[in-house]
Amino acid sequence: MQGAPPRRTSDAPQQQVIQGGVWAQQPGQPGQLGNQIPLQPGMAMGYFAPTQAVLALVLGILGLVGCSICTAIPGLLMANSALATTNAQPGHPDAGTAKAAQVVSWITIGLAILGLLFYGAMFAMLAATGELQ
Repeated sequence: MQGAPPRRTSDAPQQQVIQGGVWAQQPGQPGQLGNQIPLQPGMAMGYFAPTQAVLALVLGILGLVGCSICTAIPGLLMANSALATTNAQPGHPDAGTAKAAQVVSWITIGLAILGLLFYGAMFAMLAATGELQ
């Protein structure tokens, strides 16, 4: 059976089997099959908790393209939630996506605030010169 750990007969032979053979090879060495992860004694296969990092990134990009803070704020909240999940599990595959979503959402919110300040300054300038009549 490909990828199955060797049968355990006693503690001493198990240490010898794990230290040699396919289970002790480092990634990139000849003879290793696919994306196998070497298992150490006491390790078990597990799954990472699901996150909404991709949706947060999509919302952040939508905010940057045209929806402004209407989608950037929910994207930021979802990105923070995804980052909390990924920080709790080292090696989580969505960690980079969640961080990118957070950065894009903050950039979108910052640009929206700058835009509001610009339009507010323009309105104040037009009101001071008396051209708003």
